[in-house]
Amino acid sequence: MISYLFTGMLLGLSAGFAPGPLLTMVISETLQHGTRAGIKVALVPIITDLPIIALSVFILGKLAALNSFLAVISCTGGIVVLIMGLQGLRIKGAKVNLAEVKQRSLLKGVVVNSLSPHPYLFWLSVGSPIMLKASGLSIGAAIAFVGIFYLFLVGAKLLLAVLTGRSRAFLSGRTYLLIMKVLGLLLVVFAFYLFRDAWLLYAG
Repeated sequence: MISYLFTGMLLGLSAGFAPGPLLTMVISETLQHGTRAGIKVALVPIITDLPIIALSVFILGKLAALNSFLAVISCTGGIVVLIMGLQGLRIKGAKVNLAEVKQRSLLKGVVVNSLSPHPYLFWLSVGSPIMLKASGLSIGAAIAFVGIFYLFLVGAKLLLAVLTGRSRAFLSGRTYLLIMKVLGLLLVVFAFYLFRDAWLLYAG
């Protein structure tokens, strides 16, 4: 159980702190309309990702007996996580251009996140395989993984919104860069763990 909680925390923090359209919208809404508006946008993944999670778990659950298929999925997940880690290690800072997002609304945030390929790729290659593996231990472990993932994903975005509201230079400061580099290193390590799982599934 502890390993799944740590995995959810690591992946959630990495996704929450990583620059992207949703983080830009969270920060811009907070600066323009207050913390409550930023919170609403930060909660968007919980709304948009639930159908993606259900579909991904359903598909992978039907194919769980095929070790060769799961090996490919695990290897793909390793590549996705490795890319996330390397991006974190190479990051120079995150710039938010409020002029580009001034007219965006919460509804647009839902649409943008729903149409983004990243949630689909993550849950098909990384999130759902971990959930299925956790469910082998207990349903509680799978639920805990998802819960802690979104707790830290949303929490990280809210924290960045508050800190950036106090100082717009935070996203290019040393603290943010250090957080991203540490998370990037941990993700690289985790990627090789997924590669090992892929090899064991293929060899088995």
